[in-house]
Amino acid sequence: MVAKLLQRRLLCTKAANHQHQQQQPWSRWSVKQVSKSNFSESLEELKNHIHNSDFIAVSSQKTGAFSSPWRRVLPFLDTPETAYLKSKDAAERFQVLQFVVCPFTLKPSTPTSNTKIIAHPYNFHLFPRDELNMGMPSYSFSCQTSYLTSMAREGFDFNVCIYDGISYLSRVQESIAKDRLENPSSAIYSVKSSSTPSVADAVFTERIKSRVQYWRDACKNKNKGSEEALIRSLRRLILGGEVYGSRPCMSIDVCNERQVQLVLKMLSEFFDDLIPLIIPDNGKGPKAVRVVLTSSAEDKNLLERELQDLEGEQNRKVRGFREVIDAISASQKPVIAYDCLNEFTFIHSKFLGPLPQSLNEFMCSLRLVFPHVLDVNNLLKEIGPLRKANNLPAALSYLKRQFFVPVDMEIPHQVQENEGKNYGHNVLRTAYLFAKLSSILKITHDTPHSVIDDLPSSKSYANIFNTCFTNLQEPIDGENILLDNVRKVNTEDLVFFWGFRGGMSAGELRNLLRGTHGVFSEEFEIQMVDKSCAVLAFWKPNLAEKLLEVMDSSGVGSDKVRELISEGLRAASYEIYKKVCQLGLWETDLADSFDKALAECPDDISAADSRKESSEIYWNSDLIKLDDL
Repeated sequence: MVAKLLQRRLLCTKAANHQHQQQQPWSRWSVKQVSKSNFSESLEELKNHIHNSDFIAVSSQKTGAFSSPWRRVLPFLDTPETAYLKSKDAAERFQVLQFVVCPFTLKPSTPTSNTKIIAHPYNFHLFPRDELNMGMPSYSFSCQTSYLTSMAREGFDFNVCIYDGISYLSRVQESIAKDRLENPSSAIYSVKSSSTPSVADAVFTERIKSRVQYWRDACKNKNKGSEEALIRSLRRLILGGEVYGSRPCMSIDVCNERQVQLVLKMLSEFFDDLIPLIIPDNGKGPKAVRVVLTSSAEDKNLLERELQDLEGEQNRKVRGFREVIDAISASQKPVIAYDCLNEFTFIHSKFLGPLPQSLNEFMCSLRLVFPHVLDVNNLLKEIGPLRKANNLPAALSYLKRQFFVPVDMEIPHQVQENEGKNYGHNVLRTAYLFAKLSSILKITHDTPHSVIDDLPSSKSYANIFNTCFTNLQEPIDGENILLDNVRKVNTEDLVFFWGFRGGMSAGELRNLLRGTHGVFSEEFEIQMVDKSCAVLAFWKPNLAEKLLEVMDSSGVGSDKVRELISEGLRAASYEIYKKVCQLGLWETDLADSFDKALAECPDDISAADSRKESSEIYWNSDLIKLDDL
């Protein structure tokens, strides 16, 4: 057995070397690097490429993905719901430093030509800089040293990121920022319908109307040019006159939104040469209405266009990189990614708004923005052996060995010298892998280049995220050997153990439990979740429930179990594990999270344990440690 495993390790090492060799050709492709200094022109180019593309591939580089081993998405343990909760935690803690967007056109093969990808990759360098001095988008974020080390090894320029990285606000943050901004020229406000005015409203309206009329007439007085400068200054002081650019204006103080609407309605009914602007009071509501006098209909149209341009410029400054996300969303084109659950929790958190509490709410929210998302992982699972390929290079290497699917890639746009650095090539691998899988699985696409027949459509694979793969950026543990041994198991048949002796392996824990109770005479498997906690899977139903009853009763009926409990051994059901994730008890060790949950939230834990919501996971015996043999 050990000899076979060692032989497998040697084969895995050779395969890894082969994969490394396969990565080298990607360096010849140029990816345009975009920072704050060239963002505006690059954005216009990208929008044109998006408009002319069939698909949009995305990929990102983060400052981390997990803070401890059990908090990564574990294929042998996590349901889609707990996988989402872990991804949500990572997206809220870590930051995106690079976001790569690649609009591409896919032309399927013909008898005389190969499948062809015409790609336009752009790598955006991001940094959550507080451009508006409002504490947004981020006060702070976490970094995982292994990720930063890997980025530095690849030549990532942190100076460009920090000093010239593009900032951004999410849609929710932009709404907050607009309420706080004090620039009165950010928008032209329209009149809203209001209820029947009261006597107080009528008095207020008539008073403001008289004041505006008197000021307007004084401004249009043709004889004012003969007045001396002192008299003109006194007149402006008495009337409250100001200047907006070169145009005269005045401010009308208001106390609430109701008075704002009364002023706007009065101006629209009685004056056709005045433009109102709202002056906010630092996020506390409207402070005043600024009225600008125009000299003619042409001048009024000119001012309105100026205000619209100014509003657009300010909005672009507020949104920053989110202009790219909005352009992708507006196109309604299919979006392709390798690890969609990870990618889109980050996208939602950073560029849309706070993440919902459940997976279903997240998927509903995401579909409103990106209605057609294709997870390459979901396509990979259609090819059985690829279940063992846990990163892009491994999947591409396997497809190259097993299938003859020639794909040509063309990147038409040229980049300047040193502009196409070795950043962002994962998005090209994603597009390339998608093209190969589409050909192998004979998937048709709703594009001008597709041939519609009885073959499956890409829409049948849309918005299905596969959580049974490790993170793309996560390093592969050299002590793990991959075995093709996946079995379905019900979460009701899982039991978590902690409180055992430190440093104990899964094999040692198995030997410790054998013979302590009758349930352990049946077939079961154990895997370590982290150094402090293990999970046990029974292959026969109801055994987990019997074991938990014995543990809850302090080992009544089994002296050996009682002895283990007295030494500190504790057990919990899968429902308690799920509740730990829902409560956000993200301690470094899973054992500490269980202890904290049982101590601080006993009512929540009891309610969770009583529900017994059943679901299935794919128990994976792939991860076998040599030390456990």
